[in-house]
Amino acid sequence: MQIEALTKRLRQFADDRDWDQFHAPKNLSMALIVEAAELAEHFQWMSEQQSSELSAEKLKEVSYELADVFIYCLRLADKLGVDLPKAVDEKIVINEKKYPADKVRGSSKKYTEYE
Repeated sequence: MQIEALTKRLRQFADDRDWDQFHAPKNLSMALIVEAAELAEHFQWMSEQQSSELSAEKLKEVSYELADVFIYCLRLADKLGVDLPKAVDEKIVINEKKYPADKVRGSSKKYTEYE
């Protein structure tokens, strides 16, 4: 499903429940943080290897938390009038300049550390 169709479906979902009144950008951003924390909670105390080898049941739970994060990102972008695919494309271009592959390959340093 395309981003625009998902956005419309989520807008309708909120409208059908009269929840738009609660979906101010401030509230959506806080809900997004809560869902991101719930996602992180699934990985808390795991080793790096364990986090890459989730059971089918755990992966399903994680997928729903990822969906919640994505839903709030879409709702927030919709409420603010942000063209999310365009913003992502622009951000990738910015990151390509900040992190040129020939300079950062294999390094986890922040761009301010290698310039």
